[in-house]
Amino acid sequence: MTRALMIQGTGSNVGKSLLVAGLARAALRRGLVVRPFKPQNMSNNAAVTQDGGEIGRAQALQARAAGIAPHTDMNPVLLKPETETGAQVVVQGRRVTRSEAADYGALRDRLLPAVLESFTRLSAQADLVLVEGAGSPAEVNLRARDIANMGFARAAGVPVLLVGDIDRGGVIAQVVGTHTVLDPQDRAMIRGFAINRFRGDPRLFDDGLPVIERMTGWPGFGVVPWFDQAWRLPAEDVLDLAPRTGDGIKVAVPRLPRIANFDDLDPLAAEPGVDLRLVGPGEALPGDAALVILPGSKATIEDLAAFRAAGWDTDLAAHIRRGGHVLGLCGGYQMLGRRIVDPDGVEGPPGAVTGLGYLDVETRLTPEKQLALATATYLPTGDHVTGYEIHMGQTTGPDRARGWLRDRAGALQGAADRAGRILGSYMHGLFSDDAFRAAFLARIGGRSDLAFEESIEQTLDALADHLEMHLNVDALLRLAAPLR
Repeated sequence: MTRALMIQGTGSNVGKSLLVAGLARAALRRGLVVRPFKPQNMSNNAAVTQDGGEIGRAQALQARAAGIAPHTDMNPVLLKPETETGAQVVVQGRRVTRSEAADYGALRDRLLPAVLESFTRLSAQADLVLVEGAGSPAEVNLRARDIANMGFARAAGVPVLLVGDIDRGGVIAQVVGTHTVLDPQDRAMIRGFAINRFRGDPRLFDDGLPVIERMTGWPGFGVVPWFDQAWRLPAEDVLDLAPRTGDGIKVAVPRLPRIANFDDLDPLAAEPGVDLRLVGPGEALPGDAALVILPGSKATIEDLAAFRAAGWDTDLAAHIRRGGHVLGLCGGYQMLGRRIVDPDGVEGPPGAVTGLGYLDVETRLTPEKQLALATATYLPTGDHVTGYEIHMGQTTGPDRARGWLRDRAGALQGAADRAGRILGSYMHGLFSDDAFRAAFLARIGGRSDLAFEESIEQTLDALADHLEMHLNVDALLRLAAPLR
């Protein structure tokens, strides 16, 4: 019999994603068949699945924790912000429309059936489904159109564990306040609470748990201290990417407003021999960087304008004059070309913009999105690499004849300038491959001291151990209710 439990938070970024990943690994070690599920996610850091769609990167990590390949049913609705008020809407892995925030509620009746359909299919494969909410159920002004929290929990009959973040302060008010604003039927879906991200001695909150229990009637399941190794796991939000200052070469990355699929940076952030610098607006690209990476973008033309407005085009020109290396990935690759043409208005009004001009290529944006897992050979060393492609547009031009990857069909991929110091590619995930990363860093004067994939597995095990120590995991799993 399949059982399910939902983890909701008192707010965004309270650690729900990590808790689901850790519980998934803990349940897997108990011999359970586990599936992660998030009804609705908002992120530009997507993972490509084996069934040819895309889901939020956090659900891909949770799938890994559960020992299973990611599938589009694990995150049936993915919102990918393109502007401050508009987002691309991906349903069951496929782009279906674009919506302004004010209009999104009208899609609820169309989206909830797809969410429940995916949940039903996923549940049929599992002993346990761990569901992650989004934001907070306390946003009762959005309740009527909710599919991410209580709207889903009530529709699917899934009990809820509410998680508060003590690192922000006011955690008693977070939990008790959520209890206060929920209507009685939603409140009844919550079967307990836990406190997350405690710094210091968690025994100092021993008197806090009874206060919340008395005021809400919900049992407490424990206080989870801050997990110091969280930075080793792939981040879903660029603000959570935690670079570690290494003792080797410096790699600079402009933090574009619509940066996307920045999981390319995770292995470099974790690499002891790399000093990864995320450069924000108002800061110059460091003059002593060995490599500048132009990352992926959800809105390439808009981000190119922001790149220039920040003065980074001038910094990049100086970097190249000094003999520095440049790598453009996906949208960053498109920016390095001569022109970006958008005849169909994929990113805004139809038209064309001038690129940075360091690669002799041109990109034509098209409405069709390219989504695929990819395997290629890194030509300088002959190493095989795996990754994925997720982009809109086709890139052509003379510098593609100097492609530095060869796909399984034998075709050259990517582009390079004549000197071989400026490279572009649509293939994400290259740096996760230890051999490629070591060879690439050696080429620009660096070194690699990291077994990246192994480190993720070790960290997921450490996360599960951490939760076992501080939560009553067996009691939590018993909270999971049989699906009706």
